[in-house]
Amino acid sequence: MLIREATDGDREAVWDIIGQVIAGGDTYVFAPDTPRDEMLDYWFAADKYVYVVESDGKILGTMWLKANQPGLGSHVANAAYMVSPDAKGKGIGKAMGEFSLEEARRLGFTAMQFNFVVKSNNVAVNLWKGLGFEIIGEIPDAFQHSANGLTNAYVMYRKL
Repeated sequence: MLIREATDGDREAVWDIIGQVIAGGDTYVFAPDTPRDEMLDYWFAADKYVYVVESDGKILGTMWLKANQPGLGSHVANAAYMVSPDAKGKGIGKAMGEFSLEEARRLGFTAMQFNFVVKSNNVAVNLWKGLGFEIIGEIPDAFQHSANGLTNAYVMYRKL
């Protein structure tokens, strides 16, 4: 498994992952019918460092890092991760999480904050807790879950 910077040639594979992940309406704020170009413009925006996980020539996951806030808040990183449904349970999310902590340090960040982790997304919540993140806040009714209705979201944080 190789984690590397994404290139323009990865955009279609990244879209395949994003499209499948947001289709469920249960883990990300993006509506399932968000247009491809809108999502790719967001994911590959100039303020982000974008990466992919590749194995045997196939893209299995994607992530990005960026400053959580501009200026005086720019020392805290923010990140997002998506794993291909075909690769769930293979350690891709954990590998990206571990990589992102080291990469954020390398880029000069001193902490990482996730602004919006859907409370019912137990896989993500447990992964981030396992990597040393703490829940520092809970936002009531922040997410319109496709099956559960209004669901809380966590703010999670960790020093690097």
